[in-house]
Amino acid sequence: MSSRYPEWERDGRDWPNRAASRFVLSDGYRWHVQQTGEDRLPTLLLLHGTGAATHSWRDLLPLLEDHFQILALDLPGHGFTRPNLARKASLTGIAHSVGILLDDLALTPDLIVGHSAGVAIAAQLLLDRQWRCPLVGFTPALMPFPGLAARLFPSLAKALFVNPFVGVIVSRLAGSPAETAKFLRRATGSQIDAEGIQFYARLFGTSGHCDGAIRMMASWQLEPLRDRLGELTGPVLLAHAERDTAIAKADVLVAAGRISQVETRELAGLGHLAHEENPALAARIILEFAQLHIAA
Repeated sequence: MSSRYPEWERDGRDWPNRAASRFVLSDGYRWHVQQTGEDRLPTLLLLHGTGAATHSWRDLLPLLEDHFQILALDLPGHGFTRPNLARKASLTGIAHSVGILLDDLALTPDLIVGHSAGVAIAAQLLLDRQWRCPLVGFTPALMPFPGLAARLFPSLAKALFVNPFVGVIVSRLAGSPAETAKFLRRATGSQIDAEGIQFYARLFGTSGHCDGAIRMMASWQLEPLRDRLGELTGPVLLAHAERDTAIAKADVLVAAGRISQVETRELAGLGHLAHEENPALAARIILEFAQLHIAA
């Protein structure tokens, strides 16, 4: 019988960049983190999106490790970082816990790269810590759902979360590579390689990982962050993907309009998982932005 949560010795046996992995106790969590790169280099923090884990950076991390000291992590309830059920998986709560993890590791990022909800966590962390750190956001989820969805989606997510069978149902629906591939194409507009699909299928096949994503969605409130985007003081790059079916280009532009030091870029022919579809392009964008905004 499958375990409720991903197990490192089983599900992580061939995990991407496994040699960089370790587990760190911090702020009530046992974090799965990946650290690589020399400590003399600028520090890069990688924050994945909802439903993903460190595998999301599998092909990007090796392209960047000669240029940065890198910290990637599995967010609470995702991948191999199990949730703390006494904690609300809110935007502010997760950002706070990521900040404490950084303190415990004696790391202060020189650059943060986020994907989707990871961009919101990065922005919240920057605001809470009053850091001027540059931020690159791929397919950023920074704006609340518009209109009726703003009222329905949080309620739906909360209703799903309190049903203990939902994670099991979702994991059975999306836990095979074929079903996972269909789900990812429909939900993201991306076509990633077979290896990437296998890792998503492995995670979606555990009800605990699915519950972690639902738990985060149920606690997600972006209105306060939206209203504070103008307080970001460091340079920001927001990259929208042309075929993204999850985040509308209009929402990315509205978010960008609230940030004082911002540039936007459209990624032609790519979907919501653009950094997985074309890691070479993502690496080039990150390195060019870093060269402009990180002091030598």
